[in-house]
Amino acid sequence: MVLAILIVLTLVSVSVTKIHLGPLTVFIALLIAAIKSSFVLRIFMHLKFESKMLITMVIAVILLIGVVIFITLLDYLYR
Repeated sequence: MVLAILIVLTLVSVSVTKIHLGPLTVFIALLIAAIKSSFVLRIFMHLKFESKMLITMVIAVILLIGVVIFITLLDYLYR
């Protein structure tokens, strides 16, 4: 089931890049990539069964990476 979801999200991601949405194309592609990575983390890396502290740390790191990507995207858009 997870493999099917990952394949569908990959196809959606490729389809989004074919459509010209301007700056939103990058944002949507990154959002889909984040969703796919959360599936991989939860299912294939067994975070679903880990302690709450480890899950909190992983979420904090993901949020930090998201902030860095957002700041980079802002720099790219307003340069």
